[in-house]
Amino acid sequence: MKKTALLKITLLLISTNLFAQQQQDSILVKEIPSIKSHLLKQQQKVDALTKKLNSQNYTIGKQGQTISRLQTENENLNISIDSLSQLIETNKKNIVINSEELGTKIQDTEKKADSQIAELDSNVEKNRLYWIIATLGTLLLGGLIYWLLGKRITSSKTDVETQIRNTKASLEEESVKLDNKLVEVLETQLKLQQETSKSQSVVSNDKADHSLALKVADEIIRIQKNLSRMDEKTKGLKQLNSSVKRIQDNFASNGYELVDMLGKEYKEGMKVTANFVPSEDLETGKQIITRIIKPQVNFEGAMIQAAQIEVSVGE
Repeated sequence: MKKTALLKITLLLISTNLFAQQQQDSILVKEIPSIKSHLLKQQQKVDALTKKLNSQNYTIGKQGQTISRLQTENENLNISIDSLSQLIETNKKNIVINSEELGTKIQDTEKKADSQIAELDSNVEKNRLYWIIATLGTLLLGGLIYWLLGKRITSSKTDVETQIRNTKASLEEESVKLDNKLVEVLETQLKLQQETSKSQSVVSNDKADHSLALKVADEIIRIQKNLSRMDEKTKGLKQLNSSVKRIQDNFASNGYELVDMLGKEYKEGMKVTANFVPSEDLETGKQIITRIIKPQVNFEGAMIQAAQIEVSVGE
């Protein structure tokens, strides 16, 4: 009985141990994935730390190379500094030597300069009077030359102005002579045209030949412009004025009219060819006809030539 009881107790203990072992195995099986995940994370951290360590080792290597290079450069700089220090010491010695020599030379030069200045002062005192006399003589001579040249220039200027006036007067007289001859020719041509017109049948204005009349009109305007610029004392001027008035009367008696526009105000819409020129002598916006290039010519009240004019516009 005792053996049987002992056996049962033993079997019971074994069964209990087996059940406990099975429970522990079951718990371990459940925890394996979690452990694996934890181990994987730990491995990843180890890999990251390994990469970081490698990177730091690489950086440390580069820094070591840089430190070696800087040490080499520092050694070279120290060598250069030593060389410069030796050179500076040599230059200091040379400067001291040169300063001593220069001081000696300066003293010698000062002595020579003092001697020369004293000698020069003596010479200046002796020659000052001569310099004053020479300066006054030069000034007087220069003033005399300036006065003579001014007189000569004034005389030359007067002669040139006289020559210009004489030449202008001669040219004006020649121009008057030529214009007088031209007026005579134009009068002759007008008379011939009148006689021809009388001997022929009367024609309309559109078919009439106005070329001579237009030429006469242009010449009258040109001559009048020249007369306004000439001196009243010009030889032959009165005769030319009379001839121009006569030919104008003849011009009008044949039915032609020269429209007087000079000095009148320009108005928009006028049947003219106008060139506009800015002028500071007029009021702002004011437009005055100041030049007749070609006159307006009417025949029996109808325009046969439009005017070409120049208009000054006030600014």
